[in-house]
Amino acid sequence: MKPNHILVVDDDSSLRRVMKMQLEEAGYEVSLAADGDEAWKMLREVEPQLIITDLKMPTTGLELLGRIAKEGMQTTVIVVTAFGTIETAVEAMKMGAYDYVTKPIDFEALVLIVHRAMERQNLIEEVRTLRSALDQRYGFSGIVGHSKGFLRVLDQAARVSQRTTTVLIQGETGTGKELVARAIHHNSRRSNCPFIAVNCGAIPRDLVESELFGYMRGAFTGALSNKSGRFEAADGGTIFLDEVGELPLEAQVKLLRVLQEGEVHKLGANTPVKVDVRVIAATHRDLSAMVEDQTFREDLYYRLAVVPLTVPPLRERREDIPELIETLFQRAKERHGLLDVRMASAVHQRLISYRWPGNVRQLENVLERLLVLSSGDLITAEDLPEELVPVSPSTAILWPNLPEDGISLEAIERELISRALEKFDGNQTQAARYLDISRRTLIYRMEKHGLAPVDSETAENPS
Repeated sequence: MKPNHILVVDDDSSLRRVMKMQLEEAGYEVSLAADGDEAWKMLREVEPQLIITDLKMPTTGLELLGRIAKEGMQTTVIVVTAFGTIETAVEAMKMGAYDYVTKPIDFEALVLIVHRAMERQNLIEEVRTLRSALDQRYGFSGIVGHSKGFLRVLDQAARVSQRTTTVLIQGETGTGKELVARAIHHNSRRSNCPFIAVNCGAIPRDLVESELFGYMRGAFTGALSNKSGRFEAADGGTIFLDEVGELPLEAQVKLLRVLQEGEVHKLGANTPVKVDVRVIAATHRDLSAMVEDQTFREDLYYRLAVVPLTVPPLRERREDIPELIETLFQRAKERHGLLDVRMASAVHQRLISYRWPGNVRQLENVLERLLVLSSGDLITAEDLPEELVPVSPSTAILWPNLPEDGISLEAIERELISRALEKFDGNQTQAARYLDISRRTLIYRMEKHGLAPVDSETAENPS
């Protein structure tokens, strides 16, 4: 659509020329058509922001307006009518016309109407551009990845987005659970309403209920006024409860009531408040195991997991890594204005071969770190952070003789960790690097196998 371009449609050639002159003096570009048929043929080529059309022509303005409405075109239309046929102008406005002017035309009034119509059309274009940007950022098409397992998750998410069903998104930290949740909301009928994200693990336990459900003045010391909770803020839209497994049991009871009754009970309130909110929850923890341990309510678990989605870790979608590197690196370059920076092939290959225990979030952070700390236009292997530097020899693989009666994988892992720690005198950082895992993962697996972590000072600074 060409900005500030107007198509004038009228079978009176002298009136067409006068309107063209007046509108061009007002700063607009003007094209002319003698009737509705000619205007329709010109529309695709001219792409005007605004059409000014007479109603009474061989092919009438109403017929042209009907075609435009049928095709779903966003062009603004102003109709011109004789003083005695206002009823026809009203009919045109019911069909989607923006406004009308009567003959004889007051050209000053016409220019004012055109200015207002153009401002409206520019606003529509701005909203459409913003919507397109949001679609690219939060729509499913904006999520990078084409591996079979990941596409299956996106397909399920796309289908459930058209319903109001509660969704539980599971997956390791950094896999993009919130991105999937935002895409579900953005592609739903609630997309024009709020999306409220809440990190349940970041709220102090004694503030969880007041943050989620709100409170009334005087409900507790310091409650000086009424406060709406996150559920009320999300009314009509979606609330995303990230790390829902961190909620204390008392808050779980209230959350269950919201899901069952569609209402929240503020602290200190005598009556509940109705809310229309879709709940999408996410966790990196095994909620079914927490149910067995009685640290998560079984009834709440089944209410949340109506549609369970599991986002695979990056190590299980390795074919997506090259595309992720390219996309995230380009975004980082645009964000920091470093478009000329390139990546050496050795760096690219190392990024592809690394296991990424922190998943997509870790990859994104590493790419940004490489970019902002680069000293020139080429990122080389010397710029790689310590955890990505391969241990030499990187191709060394243990192939034990496999016994006929089976072998314990956990026992092998425990023995490897023990030997690595022994090799580096208990230094966890060096042992983790040798095993090609993060120090945090090493500590987790040490605890898992009953290998008590060495005191950090002793481990990192052996005597």
